[in-house]
Amino acid sequence: MRLQGKTAIVTGGASGFGAGIVRKFAAEGARVMVADLNIDLAREVAEECGGVACQVDVSKDDSVAAMAAMAVTELGTVDILVNNAGITHLPTPMEDVSEDDFDRVFAVNCKSVYLTAKHLVPAMKAAGKGAVLNIASTAGLSPRPNLNWYNASKGWMITATKTMAVELAPSAVRVNALCPVAGETPLLSSFMGEDTPEMRAKFLSTIPLGRFSTPEDMGNAACFLCSDEAGMVTGVAMEVDGGRCI
Repeated sequence: MRLQGKTAIVTGGASGFGAGIVRKFAAEGARVMVADLNIDLAREVAEECGGVACQVDVSKDDSVAAMAAMAVTELGTVDILVNNAGITHLPTPMEDVSEDDFDRVFAVNCKSVYLTAKHLVPAMKAAGKGAVLNIASTAGLSPRPNLNWYNASKGWMITATKTMAVELAPSAVRVNALCPVAGETPLLSSFMGEDTPEMRAKFLSTIPLGRFSTPEDMGNAACFLCSDEAGMVTGVAMEVDGGRCI
């Protein structure tokens, strides 16, 4: 029970990697707020795990503020924040991605990290403890063509993680990132452009271990980085990618 007695918020926690993280945290003793735009799925996962569901649009200041206020009411304090919510644009030449798609990717993948920091980090600093985990991607380290602006948003998240870690270290708040390769999540078909056996084989051929990242892989890695076992680990971007970035 590595997270016994701890509380956590996982954005985008109703499906995919987020749900895997929620389930692992709950299994390790944490009480988790499942924060997601899809409130029905969030309630299902929260009920399964004995947690709390919250509807949130992580790109909107008032919505994130409401989530933070609900967390205080339902959880008391927030020990762990996982910025997992994310989206992508379809594989497209960089100059052909629409402005609306560009804005949406950066609002959900980047602005959300600013907003959750704005509303949740001050309490962590005041308490002199806390762990923030940003879900980045191998796309921020070893980009694939035609996902240019998604790649850039995840590179931004890795840099944000490192600078947050340096700034918050004096307050004993640790900040790390996970970099998964593509996985069995709702975004998989968007990354590939089309979900066909041929396209899957093409993607898998770039992963030395020969499989996608799973929600369970992400939950296990997230649990370590957010537990006291990782008390000396901050500012890392851990690759959970089967060797993709070697």
